Amino acid sequence: MIRYFKYTVLALAAAAAVACSEEPLDPQSQVIDSVTQETEFDKWLQANYIDTYNIELKWRMETNESDMNYWLVPARVDKSIQMAKLMKFLCFEAYDEITGSMEFIRSYYPKMIHLIGSAAYNNNNTFVLGTAEGGLKITMYMINELELDPEYLNEYYFKTMHHEFAHILNQTKPYSTDFDMISGSEYVSDAWSSNWNGDSDAQQHGFISEYASKESGEDFVELLSIYVTSTEEDWNNIISSAGSGASILTAKFDIVYNYMLNSWNIDLDELREVIQRRQGEIDTLDLDNL
Repeated sequence: MIRYFKYTVLALAAAAAVACSEEPLDPQSQVIDSVTQETEFDKWLQANYIDTYNIELKWRMETNESDMNYWLVPARVDKSIQMAKLMKFLCFEAYDEITGSMEFIRSYYPKMIHLIGSAAYNNNNTFVLGTAEGGLKITMYMINELELDPEYLNEYYFKTMHHEFAHILNQTKPYSTDFDMISGSEYVSDAWSSNWNGDSDAQQHGFISEYASKESGEDFVELLSIYVTSTEEDWNNIISSAGSGASILTAKFDIVYNYMLNSWNIDLDELREVIQRRQGEIDTLDLDNL
């Protein structure tokens, strides 16, 4: 049975900002299910994704790979090129650097990434930023709204990537059930989107984000993804501002940290340092030319 994991955020003002666009769709961006002529981008992906990591990145929207429960827009080719380069630099190569080879990503990262131009909007003021399916595929949404500001990249894309990848790792090697007991019955299921007055409110109750309060599996991967995409100063500010929730957050994160170290030989402090350094190098990259 395929298991689906969805990383969802509150829409609110953000949805209004990204839901509509007057820009014409790139003629190379289209819904397509048939064989098309190979482009220079396809050749780049063959060399940098398939040959290097054994990962296929689908930038043309394909009906059989898309969630038909949503109205979706294809990804623009220029934004897809930028995202492909950023994923490689900020995610894959960050893991390569701390593990010493490409084998970790080759072995465990899902073998397909599907890019969608729009977010997948729900009817409860939330939208989906990413999904992971049974360890085989990650779908990334909102590609057409890509901006190169590191804070924006983390909020809408790279927290999602680390979040979904952590789900895959958890499926391969489960974490300690001790984690589930810390908040126990405090998880609120689908009421997470209306139960809190922002992430800071959830943090007062021991959840790193509103979405983390949905259930323990989401709680675990939210802690990991937010930690590695936050600066040390920002993380410390979260903990120091959490009041009575600080000890709960710390106890949970200790389990997350030890799980990654003992199960995967990955020090999250080192991973965060590498990611933060690479984020500072984004403006040195040529993201537009292949």
